Amino acid sequence: MSYQFNDQFSAYTQQFAAVAARVNRLALENAETVLGVQLRTFEKNVDAATSYLGELAEVRDLEAYKTVWPKGLQVARDNAERVAAAGQEVFGLTLKTTEAFGQLAKAQFEAASDQAQATVAKATKAAKR
Repeated sequence: MSYQFNDQFSAYTQQFAAVAARVNRLALENAETVLGVQLRTFEKNVDAATSYLGELAEVRDLEAYKTVWPKGLQVARDNAERVAAAGQEVFGLTLKTTEAFGQLAKAQFEAASDQAQATVAKATKAAKR
């Protein structure tokens, strides 16, 4: 009896470790992708801002400021739109990862349920003998 318990416990432990490794891999892949999206957005925003600041530094009179000012507003608007789009993309990626976590959990519950039913059926069959 002790041997069966140890064998079952070992199988459950191995199964748990495999699932934990898959969950960690999914979480790390999601974090890597999210960080990539955020870094690309940050890079584009910095490039746009520094380009505008370069133009602004070259302005020498009031008329030139009047023409450069709308460009600054457009850069700010574009940067805000990029940040919003990146946020939506990050949300979508995180949602997909969460769905994958849910599928893993569902598969584990189903496997445990099937295994428990098989054990109960086996014990019932042995008790009837």
